[in-house]
Amino acid sequence: MRRLTFLLRPGWLVLALVVVGFAYACFTVLAPWQLGKNTSTEDRNGRIAASMAQDPVPVGELLGGDGPTIEDEWRRVLAQGSYLPESDVLVRLRNVESRPAYEVLTPFVLDSGGTILVNRGYVRPVRGTEIPEIPAAPSGTVTLDARIRMSEGTVEDKVPFVDAGYQQVYFIDAPQVASVTGLDLEDVYLQLDADQPGGLGVIPLPQLDSGPYLSYGLQWLAFGIMAPLGLGYFVWAELRERRKAKNPQDGGDAAGAPAEAAPRTASEKLADRYGRPR
Repeated sequence: MRRLTFLLRPGWLVLALVVVGFAYACFTVLAPWQLGKNTSTEDRNGRIAASMAQDPVPVGELLGGDGPTIEDEWRRVLAQGSYLPESDVLVRLRNVESRPAYEVLTPFVLDSGGTILVNRGYVRPVRGTEIPEIPAAPSGTVTLDARIRMSEGTVEDKVPFVDAGYQQVYFIDAPQVASVTGLDLEDVYLQLDADQPGGLGVIPLPQLDSGPYLSYGLQWLAFGIMAPLGLGYFVWAELRERRKAKNPQDGGDAAGAPAEAAPRTASEKLADRYGRPR
C-alpha cells in the first residue's frame, strides 16, 4: 500500500475529486436529463399521432369534471361560440419555422358556457420588431376545429405589459392572461388547425421524431464510466514509471522483460567483422 501514498498528494486528490464529481453528475443529472427529455418527447409524439387518427370531440367533453389532463393534450376538439372583439393578446419572442413571430391569442366565448383562450396563429414582425396590422377575428357564431393545449406556465421576471396598443405576454398561460384581461378563462387553450375562422399563420405541429436525446443520454452514461477508467489508467501509468525509476536494470517491466544489452566495444565490433585472432 505504501506504493499508493502518492495518491494523497494535492494534485492527485483534486484530480480524483473532479473525476468523481463528473461521474456523479453524469449518472444523476446529465444522463437522466437527456433520457427524461427523450421520454417526454416520445409521450408527446404518441399523443399527437393518436390525435391524427381520432375524430374531433366537442370541447365541452374535455372541460367537464376535473378538466383536461396532460393525456388529453393535442386532442382534436370542436368549439362553437364567438370571439370577444378587440381582445387580442400578443405572445412575444416566439420562433416559428426558424423565424421570429408574434402569436395572437383571442378569448372565445363557448355556446356551452365558459370562455377559452384561442391561439389564432402567428404574424411576422415588420421593420425589426414592429407589430404588423393584425386582422380582427370574425364576429358572430363560428365553429373551430382545434387542438387542446395545456398552459405553458410562466417565469417570475417575465411580466406582461402593454405596448403599441396590445397587451403582450411571454408565455401562453391562461391564468396569467386571465389576470391581465379580467376574464374568467379555462386553464387550457386551443391551437387552431388550418383554414379556421379567424386563423392567421398556421403553427406547425412538432416533428414526430424522438430527436437526439436518447443518444445524448447514452453518451453521458458512457462518459460517466470512462472518467473513472481514465483515472485508473493514470494511476497505473504512474506506478509503472515509479517502478522504472526504482529498478532501472529491470526496465520497470512487471512481466520481467530482459534489460537492454550493453553497447559493444570497438574491439568486439572489429572481431565480428574480420574474425577473432587465434
